[in-house]
Amino acid sequence: MTTQKDCTVAIVGAGYMAREHIRAFQDIANVKIAGITSRTKERAVALAAEFNIPHVCDSVNELYKTTNANLVVVTVPELSANSVIRACLEHPWMLLIEKPAGYNLADAEDIEAAARAKNARVYVALNRRFYSSTQKVLADLKTSSGARFIHVQDQEDQKRALQAGQPKTVVDNWMYANSVHVIDYFTLFGRGKITSVEQVVPWNPSAPWVVVAKVQFDSGDVGIYEGIWDGPGPWFACINTPEKRWEMRPLEQSAQQLAGQRKLEPVESHEWDQQFKPGLRLMAEKAVAAAQGVETELPTLQDSLKSMRLVNSIFGM
Repeated sequence: MTTQKDCTVAIVGAGYMAREHIRAFQDIANVKIAGITSRTKERAVALAAEFNIPHVCDSVNELYKTTNANLVVVTVPELSANSVIRACLEHPWMLLIEKPAGYNLADAEDIEAAARAKNARVYVALNRRFYSSTQKVLADLKTSSGARFIHVQDQEDQKRALQAGQPKTVVDNWMYANSVHVIDYFTLFGRGKITSVEQVVPWNPSAPWVVVAKVQFDSGDVGIYEGIWDGPGPWFACINTPEKRWEMRPLEQSAQQLAGQRKLEPVESHEWDQQFKPGLRLMAEKAVAAAQGVETELPTLQDSLKSMRLVNSIFGM
């Protein structure tokens, strides 16, 4: 995909993810990052100097008036996101917001309602959907009509999150902040509507350990979520059809196993996933296209909300 028209991008936030998004967008022809704002102005100034961004602004309002950007990328902490997104919704640019789109389900639904009231174009940066490993599995599944079994394993550690400086409110809702990254694979790979979520081993917030849930789709697809909390374990996703099994372990890499075979055959990843934070370069290209009115598979705020609601059902929050 190539960009046909110029696209002006603005950035809200100046942390690690802001820097990674800037790198990805600046690699696209005809894209100009025109301005940045952050509550920590010194960091915004530093990023602007590093990437030759011409304007450092003191507010979202100033950012829009100064840049007249087509697209704003919102990369702020979970507890700040709602108010920052609402400020962005006062202007007609397209929004790409970092996940999670809300620190819990109620917050996510409040953000979605605000965006809907403004009839705004809001997308969520679920970058794992744009890993080359994920894209290869999606492309292959288009040729298969058979039933799908989706198996996802999650590993979380609330104690380490607290030690890393995450706010207690975010850590108490850590399944929305972090588990959503892998639970989103159910809504991505599963076909049809979710008809039931069975809590096989329920979440116990007073003694986090193992969480297991069965996810049933009206298409006949079925998923199993396994979460290991406060213990070792990998993140992985496996998708089985009668003809083929796909495994992503780690998620950035994919391998396939044909029926009748015992060996997994690795599939080469795209070079973008080595050059940039995996998924971000392709996602940036999709975001630019969406900002220019092209229909893409960039996940909407409503798509993200489906996964947030599934998190809620799995954990019985």
